[in-house]
Amino acid sequence: MPRMTVFYSGRVQGVGFRYTTQQIARDLAVTGFVRNLSDGRVEMVAEGERDEIDRLLARVDSAMKGNIAAVDREESAATDEFSEFAIRR
Repeated sequence: MPRMTVFYSGRVQGVGFRYTTQQIARDLAVTGFVRNLSDGRVEMVAEGERDEIDRLLARVDSAMKGNIAAVDREESAATDEFSEFAIRR
């Protein structure tokens, strides 16, 4: 299974980005987290089947498209360290 680490930049903090991402993820078979970074970006880490991760990315992009200026993605092997998809502080 893949692990996708995604960095979102733009107006992504203070607009419900983490909450929206968590709600979308709860409807999918993915685990991981989403958190704000001190540089103003949001980091999301998701593990699961590729099609579920693709659904998550597409739904987040659609829901938050007016706020996202850039997206950087890094794929690696899943670590299976997560039991749910959560908001991290």
